[in-house]
Amino acid sequence: MPALTSDELLRASPGEASAVVRARVLAARARQRGRGVLNALLGGGALRQHCALDAATRRLVADAVDRGGMSARAVHRAMRVARTIADLAGDERISVRALPEAVQYRAYEGRRFAVR
Repeated sequence: MPALTSDELLRASPGEASAVVRARVLAARARQRGRGVLNALLGGGALRQHCALDAATRRLVADAVDRGGMSARAVHRAMRVARTIADLAGDERISVRALPEAVQYRAYEGRRFAVR
């Protein structure tokens, strides 16, 4: 994302109240517990089952691997993050919005630690 100008930063809305965010996080955690495993611990078959991708999100993953050079490990991590984003939004499936957001977070993290 491009950096905000000082004017944009000063005009920014205050955002969500902490209580609203807390409620959404607790609901997301309850969804994860309902599936029997926290998203961070999804592996193997559970990852495929709970992070099932439709055709559009599969194309995004293929692009991230083929053109972005993401490894299988990085894709699996991004899928777990996307599952969490979907849970926070109350979505049953990983959306075409959640996956690119997750990939972006993973790419940022990779750049952040690679520079050191």
